[in-house]
Amino acid sequence: MTLHREGKATIAISTVLFLIISFVGCYFLCPAYPVLFWILEIALLIVFGLIISFFRIPGRNYTMDDTAVIAPCDGKVVVIEEVDADEYFNDRRIQVSIFMSPLNVHVNRNPVNGTIVYNQYHKGKYLVAWHPKSSTENERHSNVYRHSSGKEVLTKQIAGALAKRIVNYNQVGNQVKQNDEMGFIKFGSRVDLLLPLDAKINVKIGDVAVGGVTVVARW
Repeated sequence: MTLHREGKATIAISTVLFLIISFVGCYFLCPAYPVLFWILEIALLIVFGLIISFFRIPGRNYTMDDTAVIAPCDGKVVVIEEVDADEYFNDRRIQVSIFMSPLNVHVNRNPVNGTIVYNQYHKGKYLVAWHPKSSTENERHSNVYRHSSGKEVLTKQIAGALAKRIVNYNQVGNQVKQNDEMGFIKFGSRVDLLLPLDAKINVKIGDVAVGGVTVVARW
């Protein structure tokens, strides 16, 4: 397991704060209230461990399949439905949404091989990520991948109530590879996929997707 580069500043700041609070607690609290001091230390260690865990990149055997759309992130499948596309496309699409809790790995990966033909950041709200309107009203970053077959898939990195920063590494014109990093979202969020209607969905609501591994659909 390695740590993602997006976590460097957060981990550094957390480390400094942890050391300062521990030192102050040891000096002022420990002599008079040792039990309270150790409760505080344990709580700090748990929080620090969660922060480290949030930026982890676990070792995995990624699924490489040019006929498949691979899960762009870890999380639970919360939406599978036919929708009127509200961005880039002018037709109906199948939307598959994956919700990421703060405990999930938060690296986002390219679901297919292809060319980036659309890359757009949208300012917005911070509704809870499972809210039905979060897909269209929350802060989000959208990419459209054009596969060599000519088919296209749109991804939306969507901020949630806790997510305050979306990072996206793609640019229009980039030739990207399946499962390479698309970006990162900090602290709880979701990713939507908008797929062609003839895509064969390979997951169901409630399934736990593994980013870079789970086959969401085939085309």
